[in-house]
Amino acid sequence: MKYILLNKPYEVVCQFSKGEGAERTLADFVPVPDVYPVGRLDADSEGLVLLTDDGQLQHMLTDPSFGHAKTYWAQVEGLPTPEALDTLRNGVLLKGFKTKYRTRPAKARVMDPAPELWERNPPIRFRAKIPTAWIEIELQEGRNRQVRRMTAKVGFPTLRLVRTAIGDLRVDGLQPGEWRDLKASELARVLRLKESPLRVRRTL
Repeated sequence: MKYILLNKPYEVVCQFSKGEGAERTLADFVPVPDVYPVGRLDADSEGLVLLTDDGQLQHMLTDPSFGHAKTYWAQVEGLPTPEALDTLRNGVLLKGFKTKYRTRPAKARVMDPAPELWERNPPIRFRAKIPTAWIEIELQEGRNRQVRRMTAKVGFPTLRLVRTAIGDLRVDGLQPGEWRDLKASELARVLRLKESPLRVRRTL
């Protein structure tokens, strides 16, 4: 089995197959056959992607019933209020395909000081009279563009979004486009998930 961590760059499609356009895909960075991303990360988002050929693990880490945590750092427009953070924590009412739904309780906090990250290319567009702030959000679900929709709903649109962790697998040490195999200690924790599937309702 293969288990790989990748720091997906901005404007890279989270798949290996090429579409009709000239977009970059995971194949431009990871020359390893027969691995697939565990979940999706939008092209305009950056950060950690787990790649594997382990179908059972893919299911366990993407099925929301297992309550697996993913951590995001969102640079938002404006300075989030305590009320906005409480709404993010308690659940945001969003419009789905056919009906409205409330997001699960999440962890959310303002990051002060702002995190030190690689430069994005191209950089975000700043508005001179509007400040920005960074929020750390930990979710146990992963609906389409969920973090962006949540922050916009509470009045603070996301300008830049970086996934920094999947459970306790972290993007630390990887620059955009870089990848590595899981370390032995990381792999041991991942494999324990498969051995005790009924207990996988917590983070790695």
